[in-house]
Amino acid sequence: MYADFGGIPWVCRVSICMNVSPLVDIIDFVADRESRDGKLTDYVSLGVLTRVVPRYVVDEVINETRSREKRSRSLPAHVVVYFVLALALFRDGYEEVLRKLVNGLRFARVWSVNWSVPTTGAITQARQRLGSAPLKALFDRVAVPVATAGTPGAWLGRRRLMAIDGVMIDMPDTTENCARYPKAEGGTRRPSPQLRAVGLAECSTHVIIAAALGSIRVGERELAGQLLDAVTDDMLIIADRGFFSYQMWSDFLDTGADLLFRAWSTMKLTPVEILSDGTWIAEIRRKTVQGGKTRILLDNIGDTRFATHIRVRVVEYQISGHRDNDGKSETFRLMTTILDPSDVSAAELANTYHQRWELETAFHELEVQLLGTAGLRSKKPDMVEQEFWGLLVSHYAIRSFIHEAADSVDIDPDRISFTRTLNIIRRQVTDPSAFSPRYVTRHTRKLDPRSHGTPNRAQHTKLPYNYHD
Repeated sequence: MYADFGGIPWVCRVSICMNVSPLVDIIDFVADRESRDGKLTDYVSLGVLTRVVPRYVVDEVINETRSREKRSRSLPAHVVVYFVLALALFRDGYEEVLRKLVNGLRFARVWSVNWSVPTTGAITQARQRLGSAPLKALFDRVAVPVATAGTPGAWLGRRRLMAIDGVMIDMPDTTENCARYPKAEGGTRRPSPQLRAVGLAECSTHVIIAAALGSIRVGERELAGQLLDAVTDDMLIIADRGFFSYQMWSDFLDTGADLLFRAWSTMKLTPVEILSDGTWIAEIRRKTVQGGKTRILLDNIGDTRFATHIRVRVVEYQISGHRDNDGKSETFRLMTTILDPSDVSAAELANTYHQRWELETAFHELEVQLLGTAGLRSKKPDMVEQEFWGLLVSHYAIRSFIHEAADSVDIDPDRISFTRTLNIIRRQVTDPSAFSPRYVTRHTRKLDPRSHGTPNRAQHTKLPYNYHD
C-alpha cells in the first residue's frame, strides 16, 4: 500500500506495520455481511491513530469514568471520544468532521440509510454528556515514553532526556470561559481568555507524556508540581530557570530522577568545591525563619523533608551571538544533580540543556499545525478541557507514529516532517478510495478481529523526512 504524493521529493521509504482503520473496520463489516446486528457507529475510527488509541482502551476509560450512555443513542460515548480526537486533525465544522470519520463506510457501500450525521447541536450535547474526564483518563492511559535504546538524541548515558515547559492557548471569549479562565489584566497582545498548560515531554520524539492545566493565574511551577507522578528514576529532567525553586528541586529529587535546570543570574551559587573540569559544587538552601543560619545537608540526613541545604553541580558557559543576533554573548549557568564529572562532562551537560527547546517545537505543533493558530473552539470550560486533552492524545498518536517510522530506518525522528505526516494521516482517514478494493477482497480473511485492525503482515507507506517542517 503506497500513498501517492505527486511532486514531493521522497528521501526514504519507511516500511512499518500500521493500522489501516477505518478500512480494516470496513473489511470486518464486509467480511460478515450476514451478521449486521451491530450499529454503524461501531465502525467509526481514526485511521492510523487507532493503533495508539484502540477501541478497547476507549471503552475501558469510558467505563472507568462512568461516562457510558444510559440508553442507545446515535452518538455513543466511544464515537464522541473519537470525534473529539478528530477535532485536532480537522478544523472543519462539527458535522463535516463527523462526516470524515464515517466517509470510509460509504466507500465500502455499507452506509446505513437509517443513520445520518447528527446536527451540530446534537454533537455539542453529546460532548457535554461525555465531559472531559474520559479524555484526560485516555491521555493518562496511552501517553508513555516511546524512545528505544537506539533512538538518536533520546539519552544521556542511561538517562532518558525529558523536558518541562509551559504554553498558553487561546479559547473563545465567552462568559463561561472567562469565569474559569480569566483574561490577563493590564492589556495583552492576546486579549482572549487563555488556558495555561505545563507539559513533560520526551526530547527526542516530542511525545508529551504528562500535562497539567490551569488559568493564567496559576503559576508554571505550581502546575509542574502536578507532573511528579509521571517522573521515573531513569529520567533527566531539563527545565528553564523560571521553574526553579528549592521546593520544586526537592520534590523532583524525591522521584529519583536527575535534574538539569538553568539558574537565575541573581542566584548566589558560591563554590564549596572546584571540580577537575572547571565546574563546581555549590549548595542551594531552603528559606528558613531563622535567616538561613541552620544548615542540615541532605547528604548527611538523607531526607529532603528535613534538609535545609542540597549540593548541586554548577556549569557555567557562554554562547556568542545568542541574544537577538546582536553579536553579544550570553552566559548560561546550569545546576544539576549529576555531581561527578567522570559520569557526565560539562560539555555534555551544556549540549543536553539545549535539548529543552524540543518541547517548544512540540507546543508549536499543537498551536500551529493542529490548531492552526485559531486556538481551541469550545465555548464552555469543561468542553475546553475535553478538547485540550483530545488535542494532546492526537498529538501523542501522531508523534508515536513518526517515531515508529523513524525507528524502522534508524534515523532521528526530527528528520520526519510533522506537517507531511499529518497530511498522510488526514488523507488516510478521509480518502479510503486510495486503498485498492482488491486488497479488501484478498485479505479479508487474514485479519484477526481481536487485533483491533492490525494486519498480520507489514504494510508500506511513504513518509517524507527533512530537517525542518
